[in-house]
Amino acid sequence: MYRDHTKEIHIGACKIGGGNPIAIQSMTNTKTEDVDATVAQILSLEKAGCEIIRCTVNTPEAASALKEIKKQIHIPLVGDIHFDYRLAIAAIENGADKIRINPGNIGGRERLEAVVQKAKEYQIPIRVGVNSGSLEKELLEKYHGVTAEGIVESALDKVRMIEECGYDNMVISIKSSDVLMCVKAHELIADKTVYPLHVGITEAGTILRGNIKSSVGLGIILHQGIGDTIRVSLTGDPVQEVVSAKMILKTLGLRSGGIEVVSCPTCGRTSIDLIGLANQVEELVSEYEHLSIKVAVMGCVVNGPGEAREADIGIAGGNGEGLLIKKGEIVRKLPEEQLLSALREELINWK
Repeated sequence: MYRDHTKEIHIGACKIGGGNPIAIQSMTNTKTEDVDATVAQILSLEKAGCEIIRCTVNTPEAASALKEIKKQIHIPLVGDIHFDYRLAIAAIENGADKIRINPGNIGGRERLEAVVQKAKEYQIPIRVGVNSGSLEKELLEKYHGVTAEGIVESALDKVRMIEECGYDNMVISIKSSDVLMCVKAHELIADKTVYPLHVGITEAGTILRGNIKSSVGLGIILHQGIGDTIRVSLTGDPVQEVVSAKMILKTLGLRSGGIEVVSCPTCGRTSIDLIGLANQVEELVSEYEHLSIKVAVMGCVVNGPGEAREADIGIAGGNGEGLLIKKGEIVRKLPEEQLLSALREELINWK
């Protein structure tokens, strides 16, 4: 497994690489200078399960804000920098636990060395980020356009630039919005480096499209043992990114804990608002992440008990009647409108 043999890197109190659990990342979409709004969003992301957070550092004010933001949050803080090496240095001095740069656009060798020396002084890692949209002209010509091979060559060249500055505290990120190109790039680079890999499908899209593209792409990559941190990039509330990342990891067996909800797809026999009920159950179980059980939501009192047999707790309803099921056995019959409260009671008292 690739991730078992990558270099262990410390991002604040979070350890990645070297077989450590895959960490879930997200990125704020507030103005970083707005400390209150940024902190509020980070705290909501923490509650959802985010373990590393990245903030844009595009102004001196944003860099300065990192110091106050860091005081009020509980997860490592990453500064995201493009082009201006002075902002990278300022982010480090204001407490960033990691910085994300593209060494190719930071302003030349001398400026890159200044950033690397500051990172070395503070002993924080540098995430080398290369996207398919940032490939150099010579690589586009060499590979006749954007290719997985070009992305990998560009990333490893940037890694070499930092290594030549005498530093090897790095994380690599290579991303593309083309799912299969992104998969191939990760397969290629995993054989060529020991640095931890941050994986994601960039510019994946809206909640629906982005989740599908991310699930397919990240599912393939992670299942091969590649990837030490993960971000699901969505056009929407960053909290949804974290929820989706957790589900991807759980589905692949890479993370345990929390309640798994299964529900039937509805059919002509359904005589309950199953869609509404299933959504209410999804929201309810988020309050009980300390439990590691399976909950089934079924829309048919005839087949519900059998279909919920593999679940720890199941509810089924129709025609005004509801059933509470445990391990496939009916334990209570109750009015349909009491199903949710009965499930809540079971979760509260679950041992």
